[in-house]
Parts: sequence; C-alpha cells; structure tokens
Amino acid sequence: MRRRQFLELTAFAAGGAVVLTSTPMRALAAKPEFRMKFDTYIAQSAAPSQLDNWFLDEVVKRSEGRIQIRKYWAQSLNKVGEHLTAVRDGRSEISLISPGYYQANLPVTRGLEWYYRMERADALQKVCRDVYNQFQPLRDEWEKRYNAKVLYWTNWYYAPLVTREPVNSIEDLKGKRIRGYGVATDVIQRLGGTALPMAAPEVYTALERGVLDGVYGFDFVTAIGYKLHEIAPYITDIGDGPHAPATTIMHMGTWNALPDDLKEVINEVVEKIYAGRYAEIFEAAARKSVEQAMKEGARFSAWSDTEKQRAREIVQPKQVQLWIDQVAKPNGIDGEAMQEIVEKAVAKHEPTGQLKRPFEIYNELKNA
Repeated sequence: MRRRQFLELTAFAAGGAVVLTSTPMRALAAKPEFRMKFDTYIAQSAAPSQLDNWFLDEVVKRSEGRIQIRKYWAQSLNKVGEHLTAVRDGRSEISLISPGYYQANLPVTRGLEWYYRMERADALQKVCRDVYNQFQPLRDEWEKRYNAKVLYWTNWYYAPLVTREPVNSIEDLKGKRIRGYGVATDVIQRLGGTALPMAAPEVYTALERGVLDGVYGFDFVTAIGYKLHEIAPYITDIGDGPHAPATTIMHMGTWNALPDDLKEVINEVVEKIYAGRYAEIFEAAARKSVEQAMKEGARFSAWSDTEKQRAREIVQPKQVQLWIDQVAKPNGIDGEAMQEIVEKAVAKHEPTGQLKRPFEIYNELKNA
C-alpha cells in the first residue's frame, strides 16, 4: 500500500468532509417534528459507526418520520476532541464519544477503562450500562456536567497486538516500541514495552520506517481498515479482554423536549442494541476483517493460557488501583465504591458474553 493511499484512507477515516443524510423511505411520509444532527469523528465504515447508523435509521423509521437525523461522519462537522462540548452546548444533538480523548474531562468514566478484567466485549457493554444506572457520580458527570443523556454504551471491540515481528511472550515484548492509546499505554509499559504516543494517521508510515515495532489499542477492525497488517502482519491475542468503552449521547435539552412516545421509541431501539444487535454488527464487521487479513497474509496467534495469566497478574489489580489513587481520590470520587459496583456487574454479565475475538473467528475460518 502506497503512503499516499494510506493518507487518503486516514483522511477519510479521521477527517474527511463526509456529510450524509439517511432516512428510510417510508419515514418521509410524516412531517418532521424534530430535526437532529448526528456528529462523529470516525468514518461511516468503522464498526461503532455501523451500530450508530443502524440505531439512527431505526429511530427515524419507528418514529414514522417525526424524527429526522442528518449524519456527519469523519469530523465533517466537529473535529476530534470537540464532540463532547458540541453536545453540551447543543451544537450537535447526538454524538459518539470515546472517553480516551477526554481524560481530563471525564474522570469518573475513566473508572470504566481497564484491561485484563473481562473476556467479552458484549458483556462490557452491559457492565457500563449497569454502573451508569447505579453510580450517581457517573450519571452526574454526563447529565449535569456535560448536559448529555447517555443513550447506550458501546466499545471498540478487541484490540490485539499488531507487530512487525512475532511476539509470543511477555519477554518478546520487552523493549518493543509500541504505539498506545489511553489506558493501553499502561498495559504496554507494565509488560515491558515502550509506549509511544502517536496520531493515528502517522502510524502506518511509522511502522513502515521502523519507528514503531507495533501497535496496541487500535481496535481490530480499524487496524485492518488502516492496512497496518501490510507492514505489521503478526496479530496476537494477548488475553487482555475488550477495548475502550464508548457511548452515544444526546443533548439533554433535546431529550427533554421529546414527548413520551418518542422517548419510548428511542428506548426500544436501545434495548435491541443491548439484546444482541451490538454483538451481531460487530461480529459481522470483525469476520469480514479477519477474512480480508487472512487473504492478505496476516498471521494470527494467541498467547498461551499461562502467559495470559502472567500478564493479567502484572496488570491487575494495579491498573484499577492507579485510577483510584491518581484520578478518583484527587477528584473526590469514591473509587472503591464504584469498583465494587463494577465487580458485581462483571460477575453478572461476563458469563453471558458471546462476542468472538478475532483469533477465535480466525480459527473457525481456518478449520472450516
């Protein structure tokens, strides 16, 4: 893949001016009562965007056109890092928020960011929902501080280690220069790697030039979309669990202005997401990406159960305790109380999780 092609791709994924309006045809019959803008920093092809797109179209359809939504993909309305305040101020009615871009703004929400604590991404989605409903400071952070109604929680699926050379153990990772994102940098450092911050559009070239040995914290579907496997073909499941909670929010004033029947329409669509639509959309996107990566020479592997357990013991519970000590306490947050709720939610939902990891999908396809 040529550098110019990659830059064109990342411009689309992270900043292309793409504005789309999508309205199911039968919904056009009714006169719109509420016109909204959906605004996101990622491309329409990204897995979270596929979920958001389904949600928005379902709301328009089920409202029979009383709600109309114009979609702004890939920073075509606001730039990355601006979406939280855009919703707070009512410049956008709906937006996808990845808390990793707002670490100073969302200290309570950061208590939901960790690795080596769960196995299944669809279970993490429900854990976040339960903690939001049960821990008042988390709700206040969104509803009072940022004037936002959390519609539903999502996440960035799984983020395997993507490297230029095989990394079959913790020892193999030591000294490797790995691009990290958010709390993923903590994992890299605890396991002996060197975490390097870097903007997403720079990653392909950095791998190509040997500035980076690998990438961690890129969700799998995005990593394949960015063609990182062309330069770093080794895709390794290190047993870390799901990656990076995110949430789709609505301006509170917009939510409050809706009549009860339209609120019920939105709530019904949200329940479909939690009931399995999230898992269906993400697994379909992941399966397509695994098939593409296999055809293009990517090599999938996973650490042994023993190695995964070693990594887990290195990272946790130290990572959560770090948030309690350095983020929760200085901000007056009862971090221990929040994490007790998290533990109960994990115990409840983890056994129900079914969303397959890329390595599991690879094994299915390989053995088919």
